[in-house]
Formats: sequence, C-alpha cells, structure tokens
Amino acid sequence: MMLDSINPTTEELIASYQEHSLSEIESALKQSHKVFDHWRGLSFQARGACFKKLAEKLREGKTRLAELMALEMGKPITQGMAEIEKCAGTCEYFAENAEAFLADEVVPTEAIKSKVIFRPLGVILAIMPWNFPFWQVIRFAAPTLMAGNTALVKHAPNVTGCAHALDKLFREAGFPEHVIHFLDIAPDHVSERISKLIEHPLVRAVTLTGSTRAGKFVAAKAGEALKKCVLELGGSDAYLVLDDADVEFAAETCVNSRLLNSGQSCIAAKRFIVARKIREAFEAKVVEKMSAKKVGSPLEESTEVGPLARKDLLENLHRQVTQSVQVGASVLCGGKLYEGKGYFYPPTVLTGVTPGMAVFDEETFGPVAAIITVKDDDEAIELANATNYGLGSAIFTSDAWRADSAITRLEFGNCFVNAMVKSDARLPFGGVKDSGFGRELGRYGIKEFVNVKTIWVDKT
Repeated sequence: MMLDSINPTTEELIASYQEHSLSEIESALKQSHKVFDHWRGLSFQARGACFKKLAEKLREGKTRLAELMALEMGKPITQGMAEIEKCAGTCEYFAENAEAFLADEVVPTEAIKSKVIFRPLGVILAIMPWNFPFWQVIRFAAPTLMAGNTALVKHAPNVTGCAHALDKLFREAGFPEHVIHFLDIAPDHVSERISKLIEHPLVRAVTLTGSTRAGKFVAAKAGEALKKCVLELGGSDAYLVLDDADVEFAAETCVNSRLLNSGQSCIAAKRFIVARKIREAFEAKVVEKMSAKKVGSPLEESTEVGPLARKDLLENLHRQVTQSVQVGASVLCGGKLYEGKGYFYPPTVLTGVTPGMAVFDEETFGPVAAIITVKDDDEAIELANATNYGLGSAIFTSDAWRADSAITRLEFGNCFVNAMVKSDARLPFGGVKDSGFGRELGRYGIKEFVNVKTIWVDKT
C-alpha cells in the first residue's frame, strides 16, 4: 500500500511512498533494540556531539526544509524556517543540559550510600502529527535520545517527505545506524500495526502527539501492555482578556496566536473570552487584524495564512462555523469557502459564541476565532474551564494580583500572562483532561522515559 503526499495548495499529488512491510518493521525494531546497548553506553558528550551536528545540518537546510513543509502541509515558508531554527536550538539545548538533568541525586538516609539514578528504558515508539513535521519529532527525539533511549517514529502519512528528510539528516549528523528509525505505515494499517508494536516486548514505552481519539486508543493499548505512555493531545485554548487589558496588544497577540500555522496548532488561541466592558473595542481590533492577514501560497514570503493541510480538515472547520451560526453565532468576517483550487479558509471571527456551539465545544483547527463575552473574572474563568480540553491558556491584564488569582484556578497545563502560549525547550509542556498527560521538554520531560532507580548501599 502507498502513502500519498498531496499539495494542499494545488491539490496535486507530490509523491507516493511504499509502505514498510511487517517484516521491515520487525527488523527495524530488532535493530533499534540491538543498538540500544551501544548508544546508552556512550557518554553524554558523545551523544550531544551528534545533536550539535544535527543542529548544524538543520540550519544548513533551513530554506529547503521549509519549502518541503510548505509543499506537503501548507505551512507559510517564513514560519517553516522559524520551525527549523527552533529545532536546531532544542537539539543544542539538550546536548548541553541532558547530563545535568539526569545527574544522580543523593538522598541522605541511614544507609552508607543512598541515591536515585536515571537510566534509559530502551526502544521508545513515537507517533507524530503533521502540523509541525520537524518540530514535533525533534521535541520528542532530543530529550529521549539524549537520555540514552533509541526510537521508532511513525510519522503522519501526508508528510512522509518530511519524515524521509529527517531520517537523512540524522544519518548525515553521525548518529549510529538504527538509533532512530522512521516507519512508513499507511492509514488503513495504522491501528493494527501500532497495536502490535505497543504489545511487542522490545518496545518499552510510547508517546503520541495527536487527537484525543487517537490518544485514547494508544493509552488503552499501552495500559493493556503495562507500558508507560505520554500523550500530547488536542486543545481549545482560552485567552482571557480582562477589562483592564491593553486592548491593542491583546488583540494583536490573540490574532497572531490564532493564525500561527494557519490556525493548525493545538496551542493556538481558539476561544477569546472577553470582558463586556471592552468587548466592542476588542472585536473591532480583532476583525481589523484578521482581515488584514494575507492568505496565499505558502511558498511566498509575504503569505501569513496558507491552506489547511487536507480537504477533510477544511470541510470539518466549515461545518463547525456553519453549525455555530445556525444556533446564534454571528460572523464578523470570513466564514465563506473560497472558490478554486486549494484547501484555503479565510480568517474568520465569530461573536456571540456560547457553550453548546461547535466552535466552543470542539477543537477548531484552522483560522477561526470565537469571541465569548463575560461580565467578570469569575465568569471568564468558569467558561475557560468549561471544556474537556486542558492544554493552554492565556490572561491579558495589567493587574498582577488578578493574573495570579486566575492562574490558580485555570485548569490547563500551560498558563501565560500577557503573551501567547508556546512551547520552549527549557520548560515542561503538556496538558490535563482530554489534552493528555505526561510532559515533554525541560528537566521534567527528559525524565518521562527513564527508569528512576533507587540505590541503597549498606555495610559490605
């Protein structure tokens, strides 16, 4: 079976890739397990040297790799180049800090010596999404491989070209063969083959970035096999704009967050929860800024919003907008499908949004902003939490006390004040509720896939 890569701008076939056979997948797993002893036996400096070289290779190919993302999933090319820079910086960060993060921790007891040590688990299975095709892999691989694990990566089928480019980059950077394998698995076989991999005794843990539905499937399979898993799933991020916020700044930040990656980000601003006192002024600014964004070919540097990655994503987004309007939401701009080729959707603003509407209750994956009006901070926090998701949130206010009060009560894994939510190699990233569990990045993320081993030495 073939994996097809479709250009979302032209709707034309870019390339088809042959799926790996069951025997090829089994061989890759055994090879990754075999090389594990060698890889974990290397010093942090030796593993780090590979990642520093990978950072160099990423930067050398930045333009080419950004063009590949633009072609395969529609990311505006300037954002693609920024993604590659972020990948390179994260490789360097874990190359330089992994040893300190995983240093032995001495714990005083009555023993002669007692401490906690951190050791790699073995082969980790990673199931990666299409929306940040380089960053998501590096976000997993840099801490996980620096800890001494090896990896199998099943990437999204519509970005198989990006997966192959990453595979080549790892090899060119000097990583020992088989430390990381990229598996080409067609959509029709994903459930069956991922299940078998999770069940396989040589796979020690699994991580997935994707939908809540996929996360529940992986969590169930991992639970049956008693395997550790980390899940980074969907989000319906609430941005709270309180009545003392700088309206111009809040609107600019909210719009930039909503339209990042053409709105296809789990941590994009999705629900704008705005104090009644400033709602009209905020709406006017948001409509002005959303309407001014240039929609077009992702290969043009002036483009700010490209196409959605697939036709089904476009159709689902328009359904959410249409259903919300049918039950009372109002369209301030956008909301209509373009004619012609490409999976483009206009930057859209809906107001009068309330719970029960699709754009409130569901994750919207595209350039659609939902404005919800509230009377005070308590109602803002209540509505922010009125979702099954719990990934990111942001608060806009000039009062530090109000911000601290909201932070305590908001049920999200990330909370930013007067800034858009973003991931950072130095900080843990992840969610709660239907947005998943476990953390990536930082000193917490690197410890997800290690054996936290207690050592007790008494008299000898």
